[in-house]
Amino acid sequence: MPALLDGLRILVLEDEFLIAMDVEQLCRDHGAAGVTIARALDEIDGQALPARFDAAVVDLMLGDVSTLDFAARLRSEGIPFVFASGYSDPDEIKEAFPDIRLVTKPYSGDDLIEAVAMACGRIAPA
Repeated sequence: MPALLDGLRILVLEDEFLIAMDVEQLCRDHGAAGVTIARALDEIDGQALPARFDAAVVDLMLGDVSTLDFAARLRSEGIPFVFASGYSDPDEIKEAFPDIRLVTKPYSGDDLIEAVAMACGRIAPA
């Protein structure tokens, strides 16, 4: 059975260093071809996202900065993504992003990888 993220280039938008490193390793263990960690939005502003990434794992808050506008950009550029966050106001997220999965911290690696694979159409929703 091929790895769920086989060949994908993943953006991990996460400000907590250890969590970002863990997510990077999880993605690589499940076949990702490349993983880029960004700890702040200014690290990726102005980049051509579809040319660099096939999917993203997005923390809702980077310090005190919301990533919802960036998530809207991902959606408009056709890049599948999931939210992975300890911040969870599900009503706000469901209203703005009804079809995007929120994986709440602390999460299991399997849950996160499954969510990314579903977002990318690699596995069917449960």
